[in-house]
Amino acid sequence: MASSLTCAGVVWAFLSFLCAAASCVGFFMPYWLLGSQLEKSVSFGTFRRCSYPVRDESRQMTVMVEQCGRYASFQAIPSAEWRICTVVTGLGCGLLLLVALTALMGCCVSELISRTVGRVAGGIQFLGGKCSCGEGTGL
Repeated sequence: MASSLTCAGVVWAFLSFLCAAASCVGFFMPYWLLGSQLEKSVSFGTFRRCSYPVRDESRQMTVMVEQCGRYASFQAIPSAEWRICTVVTGLGCGLLLLVALTALMGCCVSELISRTVGRVAGGIQFLGGKCSCGEGTGL
């Protein structure tokens, strides 16, 4: 198995893949924010939520729906900031995964990643990391 990466490059490739996988799992799970509301445990992420309040018009009160689910539509996400966070985090996860998979292929294919490509990939990875790690602040 020929490789175009140095030992540091191989370590970078595997760490990149682990970080990208963790970011993607975090993006798809509804457990970004945990708390309680109406004496029930609640959690939600960018496009999923568990145990959320709804208004029951027949009883004229707010009740908790104790199930997990996605928002019915993109517009149903509670705020414009949260919708922007969903898009930016999704793009960040996509960039991280693209670079990580390219780096892993570099472990197996000779002359796939040059020094310049490695630097560009690192820059893309930095941008993707900034996109996927900047969520949840004050929204």
